[in-house]
Amino acid sequence: VQLVESGGGLVQAGGSLRLSCTASGRTFNSYVMAWFRQAPGKEREFVAAIRWSGGSTSYADSMKGRFTISRDSAKNTGYLQMNSLNAEDTGVYYCAVSSGVLLFTTPNRYNYWGQGTQVTVSA
Repeated sequence: VQLVESGGGLVQAGGSLRLSCTASGRTFNSYVMAWFRQAPGKEREFVAAIRWSGGSTSYADSMKGRFTISRDSAKNTGYLQMNSLNAEDTGVYYCAVSSGVLLFTTPNRYNYWGQGTQVTVSA
């Protein structure tokens, strides 16, 4: 499975960005797509996940109400809409895929990763 993210960039605090992750290659009967982020000097942290079939979602507490994960099955693309961004949201955002249906929140549960896209929020 190949994952390609896009949509990162520089945004002012309070602004919005939408990240995209397009999957290609091997397919599974069921899988979960997730977003993680990593700030400089910090561990990679869970942001959100979506079950591809059915669309069930899970969010990290600090992202609830500000971020929305979605997918377009016809395009094999997942999205992360990020609103009300602040400086603490700065980091590299990665999409990841895990086969199955469980909405894992730890990076080691995901087998496939994109290259990451930088999000920088200026104060």
